[in-house]
Amino acid sequence: MNELDSFFAAPTESEFVAIGLSLRVAIFSIVIGLPLAVLVGWMLGRLRFIGKPLLDAIVHLPVALPPVVVGYVLLLLFGVRGPIGGMLHDWLGIRLVFTTNAVILATIVMTFPLLVRASRLALDSVDPRLEDAARTLGAKPLDRFLSVTLPLMAPGICAGAVTAFAAGLGEFGAVITFAANIPGETQTIPLAIYTAMQSPGGDIVAARLSIVAFVLALLGLVFAEYLGRLAKRRA
Repeated sequence: MNELDSFFAAPTESEFVAIGLSLRVAIFSIVIGLPLAVLVGWMLGRLRFIGKPLLDAIVHLPVALPPVVVGYVLLLLFGVRGPIGGMLHDWLGIRLVFTTNAVILATIVMTFPLLVRASRLALDSVDPRLEDAARTLGAKPLDRFLSVTLPLMAPGICAGAVTAFAAGLGEFGAVITFAANIPGETQTIPLAIYTAMQSPGGDIVAARLSIVAFVLALLGLVFAEYLGRLAKRRA
């Protein structure tokens, strides 16, 4: 069988597992991280409080740090001997490190700044006069947020979520440092590509997975662009 035939051969079970795990991790990271990101984005965009610049810096720190450093910090905090991971392990019997949950946590941390940034930009596009009008009509703060602010923010938030989803599919440094590279457990698409490139004759597998990652990321970014334009029209 030549290389072309090998490329178009049926993907192996390990490839399907890596793709499925990547999609599951990216979805869970958005579902879990998005509500908190919207709250933090609203706080940074609408409230004035002591320590606001520090909170802003901490939220966006994973973007400035090398992903491997972020993964190492997570390992120190959530390892079985870390201050948080130790309590979870000793009190509840929960071990995060080197598990699928560790992959999800690392992906949440790396994509969280994108979600906060998208939420804040979406909030900036909302005309405060609409909120003021709702307040004069007797709407409470929570009612104003749910009925006026959040619907206007929704397209921008969705665009940011899709972008973060695409970024989560490609996360490598923090995942391999905090969750390791365990086939079937923590091996996502980028880690499977890395493993294939280190294996004899693994170039075909690496090429197939790279194309899958490229297509998924491209579809996500195109959809995010569409949602971003929708947000501008609504604004």
